[in-house]
Amino acid sequence: MRTLYNILFLIFFTLSAPYYFWRMWRRGNWQRGFGGRFAIYDPALKQTLTNTHIVWLHAVSVGEVNLCTQLIRALEPRIPNVKMVVSCTTSTGMAELRGRLPSHVSKIYYPLDRRKFVRRALATINPQAIILVEAEIWPNFLWRARDLNIPVVLANARLSDRSFPRYKKFSWLFRPLFASLAGVGCQNEADAQRLREVGCRPERVTVVGNLKFDAAKISERRALDVRGLLRQIGVAADALILVAGSTHDGEELLLAEIAARLRVKFPSLFLVLVPRHFERCKDLGQKLRARGEKFIYRNEIFPRTQLVAGEVNCLLVNTTGELKFFYEPATVVFIGKSLTAIGGQNPVEPGAQGKAIVCGPNMQNFADITRSFVNKDAAVQVKNAEELERALGDLLADAPRRAALGRQAQEVVAENLGAIERTVGMILPQLAARGIHISPKK
Repeated sequence: MRTLYNILFLIFFTLSAPYYFWRMWRRGNWQRGFGGRFAIYDPALKQTLTNTHIVWLHAVSVGEVNLCTQLIRALEPRIPNVKMVVSCTTSTGMAELRGRLPSHVSKIYYPLDRRKFVRRALATINPQAIILVEAEIWPNFLWRARDLNIPVVLANARLSDRSFPRYKKFSWLFRPLFASLAGVGCQNEADAQRLREVGCRPERVTVVGNLKFDAAKISERRALDVRGLLRQIGVAADALILVAGSTHDGEELLLAEIAARLRVKFPSLFLVLVPRHFERCKDLGQKLRARGEKFIYRNEIFPRTQLVAGEVNCLLVNTTGELKFFYEPATVVFIGKSLTAIGGQNPVEPGAQGKAIVCGPNMQNFADITRSFVNKDAAVQVKNAEELERALGDLLADAPRRAALGRQAQEVVAENLGAIERTVGMILPQLAARGIHISPKK
């Protein structure tokens, strides 16, 4: 089985490598630490990992990095003598790791799942335990961890409607891998049942809740004064602000058209577009300019930038890691990847800030969270672009309705707190079994 997988992986990697390297080039900042993808690490890293206990945490990209950051903050006081190593897959995720985590936490790229790269990575890091944030199942990595008797814990686990059938279809490959997991903290009972069906041992599956609720509530130093930024480009303090977060292709232009029509009734309406993949912003900006939109890129705003009122009516955010700050002054928030794309994005961050939330019909990746918001009248879910325009217009005109949605959203978040602490409680026994000292909770 391992031989067959490695043959298939090599074929797939050879065929797909040009596309993935092109995507990395488009996103930029890919050179630094690039060797880590092949488990070729800086000698300084190896030196910092000697004679100490290591816990390796893995987060795929930006969303998982946020959860991983909060998990580390909760774990560190309980395991003070342990060195943390955090990996990610994308360059945008790495930028977030470097910006969010202190220097004593080592940051590396997750190795490609070729046998020799995985062997070299695990030999170098030599972790006492591995924590995967959300379901990132790579066979060679898990096979080698199992061979070395390294416990692997899956945190904030969920199986989507798309991935669940795939894991079942290829059960000959994945079932033993799921069975090897030492602990699985899942978001709800439905996910727990799915994880049992694909091979996780029932006694190792624990429903802990969704870490995204806790991650959104943990306060951080405000790294960006968005209100001041908006004042610089002529946005009035009492302007209505529509923030479209983590948008995907097709949604930005659609929202620009909707905003243009809504300005007939709401002249002060200002649109903030935050695409999920910032590398799309150059092409998107050209399309907006061709439509005659008056916009400015986020990275064109400098300390001395001063625009007059009406000079621009749209901000295109072509930076990463700042979305949560743009939610703060929002009048209404639209959740991206829910109208012209499938899957949705995380509504918890704007919900925690008490914002009126609108999303499209395609929130599959956050189905339970969305259901919680909609059922508690804490968000508005629409079916199409026409309903979206109508819902936005209604909310912009109704301040009490916006406030009520925001209060209900904060209540939903408050009701779902505690997942990080329950996840820590699931992880600590695995570390204690490896001889790691656990400090009492303060």
